Amino acid sequence: MHCHRDGSKVLPVSLFWLLLVVVITSGAAETLTPARAAEPSAGSRRILVCGSRTAIVEITPDHPEGVVEWSWPAATREGWVLPDGNVLLALSKGENTPKGAAVEIKPGAGGAADEIVWRYDGTQDEVNSIQKSSTGTYVLTEAGPSPRLLEIAADGTVKVEFPLVCQKANAHMQTRMARKQADGTYLVPHLLDFAIIRYDAAGKELARIDTHVPGAPTINSWPFTAISLADGGILAGLTNGNRVVEYGKDGRPRWEITAADVDAAINDACGIQRLPSGNTMIASYAIGKNGVRLVEVSPDKSVVWKWQAEVPSVHHFHVVSVDGVAVPWPPLR
Repeated sequence: MHCHRDGSKVLPVSLFWLLLVVVITSGAAETLTPARAAEPSAGSRRILVCGSRTAIVEITPDHPEGVVEWSWPAATREGWVLPDGNVLLALSKGENTPKGAAVEIKPGAGGAADEIVWRYDGTQDEVNSIQKSSTGTYVLTEAGPSPRLLEIAADGTVKVEFPLVCQKANAHMQTRMARKQADGTYLVPHLLDFAIIRYDAAGKELARIDTHVPGAPTINSWPFTAISLADGGILAGLTNGNRVVEYGKDGRPRWEITAADVDAAINDACGIQRLPSGNTMIASYAIGKNGVRLVEVSPDKSVVWKWQAEVPSVHHFHVVSVDGVAVPWPPLR
């Protein structure tokens, strides 16, 4: 199974709780069990990981398995550590969120409980993405019979709403990481449509990138993440196609990395992030060869860092810092 069937590639619940005792209020750190001895990568990464487990993890040469500094007891589609330290999450559908949800959480300090300071409960099948804009609004997508994008003020006022141009037969595969852009447009990946679409605030389609692999129409290069780059290019994670592609302003591929380039470390390229170094971090949601959950590659396609640990797979993530240096806001993810 691939990244769009939540829970399909995670550990049994009993083993999960052996590996991780969720700490919400105490602030205590936890050490996860290593997948295997050796193979620590140089350098440290502080990362919010999202999936069936949601946690901020510090991964270092001394603790390549990762040390959890904060966690939230719910499965998530994606999340952000905001500049003020709050955590913004898109919650998966579940017992307490039957139609998905989005929350902003203020982590408790000094033993205090975490506090939800903003919440939106889905109205259809799923809430598949969340973003807090520079003006403080919340941008999210809902999947279902009437797939749509919403931009909502903190007081709940809907500022923008428009239908998404995508197939309706499979709600779960309608869309993923939608992002409002600096110019006021919205960049939205649509999986089964093999399309990354730029919309204006009225929902008009302004541009489209076809994510099919040229000459290989049977590869499921479904777009999951679409990131606008400074030069007008777009970096995309193409899930089940096991690849990440960078498109130029003309919409044509100008760089790509596939599972074959990294000895199968990429297996279901869901969440991705372009780091300040120019490297790209990639989540292998279906778990890469030898247990790779995350792999960082350079522009020349060299593997410079990877995370291997017996933990639930990562659906999306936010690299917060590299070697102790904070990643500038906003992160390219």
